Amino acid sequence: MSAVPLVDVQDLSKRVRDASGELTILHSLSFTLQARESVAIVGASGSGKSTLLGLLAGLDTPSAGRVRIQGEDLFERDEDGRAELRGRTMGFVFQSFQLLPNLTALENVMLPLELRGDREAEEKARVMLQRVGLGERLKHRPRVLSGGEQQRVALARAFVVKPALLLADEPTGSLDHATGAQVMALMDELNREAGTTLVLVTHDERLAAHCDRRLRIEAGRLV
Repeated sequence: MSAVPLVDVQDLSKRVRDASGELTILHSLSFTLQARESVAIVGASGSGKSTLLGLLAGLDTPSAGRVRIQGEDLFERDEDGRAELRGRTMGFVFQSFQLLPNLTALENVMLPLELRGDREAEEKARVMLQRVGLGERLKHRPRVLSGGEQQRVALARAFVVKPALLLADEPTGSLDHATGAQVMALMDELNREAGTTLVLVTHDERLAAHCDRRLRIEAGRLV
């Protein structure tokens, strides 16, 4: 295990104001994630899982506490700085795929590489799509792909940048059980090959069982 954890979360809290006053969504969470580890964040709907994922990504800011990624304090950076760190270290997979509808599968996977100025974006994207079994679907737009194929494009897009940290929010939630199992097996495989740290938010205990360990959240607290 490395001396510095890949992710170090200390006393992380999130509070929001609503009509009835202040609501605490996350209560002082602390944990670390090591390189190459896979961790499932589990809990009931509304327990704070997706809020935690948004904070780990720097897409939301905490009310208290800190998140360090590879030793760098995420929230000591401004929004542009967080975006730079995110682009350099993270990949994302969502339940709703989040593919751009007007781009082909190939163009969707090329996009994060192009944003980095990678001159080999097209070749790397082709190789990655072949790796996920979509070598024959490069020119297809999302609307003509099945849900499972769209999620495989999303996996290819996430892994093509070789992220240190992959954040996945209910990645099989909109797929049937058989397709979801195939996508999860593929994610496992890609994760091992790339040596990525995987954080998987799910309410599905079968999915969670694929991970090295689980963090269970109940009513915003780590239990």
